[in-house]
Amino acid sequence: MKILMTLIGTVMLAGGASAQEAPATDPAQMLEGVARAMLKELDTNRAEYRKDPAKIDALVEKDLLPHFDTEYAARLVLGQHWRDATPEQRQRFVSAFYHSMEANYGHSLIDFTGDRLKVFPTKMGADTDRTTVRTEVKRDNGSIVPVNYSMRRGPDGWKAWDVVIDGISYVKSFREDFGAEIDQKGLDEVITRMESGGKPAGKS
Repeated sequence: MKILMTLIGTVMLAGGASAQEAPATDPAQMLEGVARAMLKELDTNRAEYRKDPAKIDALVEKDLLPHFDTEYAARLVLGQHWRDATPEQRQRFVSAFYHSMEANYGHSLIDFTGDRLKVFPTKMGADTDRTTVRTEVKRDNGSIVPVNYSMRRGPDGWKAWDVVIDGISYVKSFREDFGAEIDQKGLDEVITRMESGGKPAGKS
Protein backbone atom coordinates (compact mmCIF):
# COMPACT_ATOMS: atom_id res chain seq x y z
CA MET A 1 0.00 0.00 0.00
CA LYS A 2 2.88 2.37 0.70
CA ILE A 3 4.14 1.83 -2.86
CA LEU A 4 0.65 2.59 -4.19
CA MET A 5 0.46 5.84 -2.24
CA THR A 6 3.89 6.98 -3.52
CA LEU A 7 3.05 6.17 -7.13
CA ILE A 8 -0.29 7.97 -6.89
CA GLY A 9 1.56 11.06 -5.73
CA THR A 10 3.89 10.78 -8.71
CA VAL A 11 1.40 10.06 -11.49
CA MET A 12 -1.12 12.61 -10.24
CA LEU A 13 1.36 15.13 -11.63
CA ALA A 14 -0.44 14.65 -14.94
CA GLY A 15 -3.43 16.52 -13.53
CA GLY A 16 -1.58 19.78 -13.01
CA ALA A 17 -1.34 23.23 -14.59
CA SER A 18 -4.00 25.22 -16.39
CA ALA A 19 -6.59 23.42 -18.48
CA GLN A 20 -6.15 26.16 -21.08
CA GLU A 21 -2.59 25.02 -21.83
CA ALA A 22 -3.80 21.90 -23.67
CA PRO A 23 -6.87 20.94 -25.74
CA ALA A 24 -9.68 20.22 -23.30
CA THR A 25 -11.48 18.07 -25.92
CA ASP A 26 -8.81 15.36 -25.79
CA PRO A 27 -8.17 14.07 -22.24
CA ALA A 28 -4.90 12.35 -23.17
CA GLN A 29 -3.48 15.50 -24.74
CA MET A 30 -4.75 17.52 -21.79
CA LEU A 31 -3.01 15.24 -19.30
CA GLU A 32 0.26 15.26 -21.19
CA GLY A 33 0.21 18.98 -21.88
CA VAL A 34 -0.44 20.05 -18.33
CA ALA A 35 2.09 17.52 -17.04
CA ARG A 36 4.81 19.04 -19.18
CA ALA A 37 3.84 22.53 -18.02
CA MET A 38 4.15 21.54 -14.38
CA LEU A 39 7.40 19.69 -15.03
CA LYS A 40 8.82 22.87 -16.50
CA GLU A 41 7.95 24.74 -13.30
CA LEU A 42 9.57 22.01 -11.16
CA ASP A 43 12.70 21.88 -13.32
CA THR A 44 13.10 25.65 -13.19
CA ASN A 45 12.69 25.97 -9.41
CA ARG A 46 13.48 22.48 -8.08
CA ALA A 47 16.07 23.70 -5.57
CA GLU A 48 13.61 26.25 -4.22
CA TYR A 49 10.88 23.61 -3.81
CA ARG A 50 13.29 21.30 -1.97
CA LYS A 51 14.26 24.15 0.35
CA ASP A 52 10.67 25.13 1.11
CA PRO A 53 8.32 22.09 0.90
CA ALA A 54 5.31 24.30 1.67
CA LYS A 55 5.60 25.67 -1.84
CA ILE A 56 4.95 22.18 -3.21
CA ASP A 57 1.65 22.12 -1.31
CA ALA A 58 0.69 25.45 -2.87
CA LEU A 59 1.68 24.19 -6.33
CA VAL A 60 -0.39 21.05 -5.90
CA GLU A 61 -3.43 22.99 -4.74
CA LYS A 62 -3.19 25.53 -7.55
CA ASP A 63 -2.21 23.33 -10.49
CA LEU A 64 -2.96 19.68 -9.72
CA LEU A 65 -6.09 19.19 -7.66
CA PRO A 66 -8.41 21.36 -9.81
CA HIS A 67 -8.08 18.65 -12.48
CA PHE A 68 -9.10 15.85 -10.14
CA ASP A 69 -12.84 15.50 -9.50
CA THR A 70 -12.44 15.38 -5.73
CA GLU A 71 -16.14 15.55 -4.86
CA TYR A 72 -17.09 12.72 -7.22
CA ALA A 73 -14.18 10.59 -5.96
CA ALA A 74 -15.12 11.33 -2.34
CA ARG A 75 -18.70 10.20 -3.02
CA LEU A 76 -17.44 6.92 -4.45
CA VAL A 77 -15.00 6.45 -1.58
CA LEU A 78 -17.81 6.86 0.98
CA GLY A 79 -20.12 4.57 -1.00
CA GLN A 80 -23.28 3.80 0.99
CA HIS A 81 -22.08 6.07 3.78
CA TRP A 82 -22.53 9.05 1.41
CA ARG A 83 -26.26 8.38 1.22
CA ASP A 84 -26.51 8.27 5.01
CA ALA A 85 -24.35 11.36 5.61
CA THR A 86 -25.82 14.77 6.36
CA PRO A 87 -25.03 17.70 4.01
CA GLU A 88 -22.59 19.03 6.62
CA GLN A 89 -20.81 15.66 6.89
CA ARG A 90 -20.54 15.42 3.12
CA GLN A 91 -19.05 18.90 2.88
CA ARG A 92 -16.57 18.21 5.67
CA PHE A 93 -15.53 14.88 4.16
CA VAL A 94 -14.96 16.34 0.69
CA SER A 95 -12.89 19.18 2.16
CA ALA A 96 -10.86 16.84 4.39
CA PHE A 97 -10.35 14.40 1.50
CA TYR A 98 -9.12 17.23 -0.74
CA HIS A 99 -6.60 18.47 1.81
CA SER A 100 -5.40 14.96 2.66
CA MET A 101 -4.60 14.42 -1.03
CA GLU A 102 -2.74 17.73 -1.11
CA ALA A 103 -0.69 16.87 1.99
CA ASN A 104 0.01 13.21 1.21
CA TYR A 105 0.93 13.41 -2.46
CA GLY A 106 2.63 16.74 -3.02
CA HIS A 107 6.08 15.87 -1.78
CA SER A 108 6.21 12.81 -4.04
CA LEU A 109 6.50 15.15 -7.03
CA ILE A 110 9.74 16.88 -6.12
CA ASP A 111 12.05 14.44 -7.95
CA PHE A 112 9.70 13.62 -10.83
CA THR A 113 11.18 14.20 -14.32
CA GLY A 114 9.74 14.12 -17.81
CA ASP A 115 11.45 10.91 -18.91
CA ARG A 116 9.40 8.96 -16.35
CA LEU A 117 6.01 9.62 -17.95
CA LYS A 118 4.52 8.27 -21.18
CA VAL A 119 0.92 9.08 -22.18
CA PHE A 120 -0.84 6.96 -24.83
CA PRO A 121 -3.38 8.41 -27.29
CA THR A 122 -7.04 7.81 -26.48
CA LYS A 123 -9.59 6.85 -29.13
CA MET A 124 -13.16 7.90 -28.43
CA GLY A 125 -16.27 9.29 -30.08
CA ALA A 126 -17.18 12.97 -30.18
CA ASP A 127 -20.04 12.45 -27.72
CA THR A 128 -18.06 10.38 -25.24
CA ASP A 129 -18.21 11.74 -21.70
CA ARG A 130 -16.23 8.98 -19.98
CA THR A 131 -12.96 7.39 -20.98
CA THR A 132 -9.73 5.89 -19.69
CA VAL A 133 -6.35 7.46 -20.41
CA ARG A 134 -3.50 4.96 -20.31
CA THR A 135 -0.04 6.04 -19.19
CA GLU A 136 3.16 4.42 -18.02
CA VAL A 137 5.45 5.62 -15.25
CA LYS A 138 9.07 4.58 -14.78
CA ARG A 139 9.98 3.83 -11.16
CA ASP A 140 13.34 4.55 -9.55
CA ASN A 141 14.53 0.99 -10.26
CA GLY A 142 13.72 1.31 -13.96
CA SER A 143 10.62 -0.89 -13.95
CA ILE A 144 7.54 0.29 -15.84
CA VAL A 145 4.20 0.61 -14.07
CA PRO A 146 0.92 0.90 -16.04
CA VAL A 147 -1.24 3.78 -14.79
CA ASN A 148 -4.81 4.29 -16.03
CA TYR A 149 -6.82 7.45 -15.36
CA SER A 150 -10.62 7.17 -15.24
CA MET A 151 -11.90 10.43 -16.71
CA ARG A 152 -15.31 12.07 -16.96
CA ARG A 153 -16.31 15.19 -18.87
CA GLY A 154 -18.43 17.80 -17.12
CA PRO A 155 -19.17 21.53 -17.44
CA ASP A 156 -15.55 22.31 -16.51
CA GLY A 157 -14.06 19.89 -19.04
CA TRP A 158 -12.28 16.59 -18.46
CA LYS A 159 -11.30 15.60 -14.92
CA ALA A 160 -9.83 12.45 -13.43
CA TRP A 161 -11.86 10.68 -10.76
CA ASP A 162 -9.83 7.51 -10.26
CA VAL A 163 -6.28 6.30 -10.83
CA VAL A 164 -5.63 2.59 -11.36
CA ILE A 165 -1.97 1.77 -10.75
CA ASP A 166 -0.78 -1.67 -11.78
CA GLY A 167 -4.37 -2.91 -11.41
CA ILE A 168 -5.00 -1.26 -8.02
CA SER A 169 -7.77 1.35 -7.92
CA TYR A 170 -7.19 4.47 -5.82
CA VAL A 171 -10.93 4.88 -5.16
CA LYS A 172 -11.54 1.21 -4.37
CA SER A 173 -8.61 0.93 -1.95
CA PHE A 174 -9.71 4.03 -0.03
CA ARG A 175 -13.35 2.93 -0.05
CA GLU A 176 -12.39 -0.37 1.59
CA ASP A 177 -10.24 1.32 4.23
CA PHE A 178 -12.64 4.16 5.02
CA GLY A 179 -15.69 1.89 4.92
CA ALA A 180 -14.28 -0.48 7.53
CA GLU A 181 -13.20 2.39 9.76
CA ILE A 182 -16.53 4.19 9.48
CA ASP A 183 -18.38 0.98 10.37
CA GLN A 184 -16.26 0.71 13.52
CA LYS A 185 -15.96 4.32 14.64
CA GLY A 186 -18.62 6.33 12.85
CA LEU A 187 -18.32 8.95 10.13
CA ASP A 188 -17.86 11.96 12.43
CA GLU A 189 -14.84 10.45 14.16
CA VAL A 190 -13.22 9.54 10.83
CA ILE A 191 -13.79 13.04 9.44
CA THR A 192 -12.37 14.65 12.59
CA ARG A 193 -9.25 12.50 12.34
CA MET A 194 -8.84 13.40 8.67
CA GLU A 195 -9.20 17.08 9.47
CA SER A 196 -6.35 16.76 11.96
CA GLY A 197 -4.10 15.22 9.30
CA GLY A 198 -4.64 11.51 9.95
CA LYS A 199 -4.83 8.79 7.30
CA PRO A 200 -7.26 5.91 6.95
CA ALA A 201 -6.43 2.65 8.69
CA GLY A 202 -3.83 0.69 6.73
CA LYS A 203 -2.29 3.75 5.04
CA SER A 204 1.30 4.74 5.79
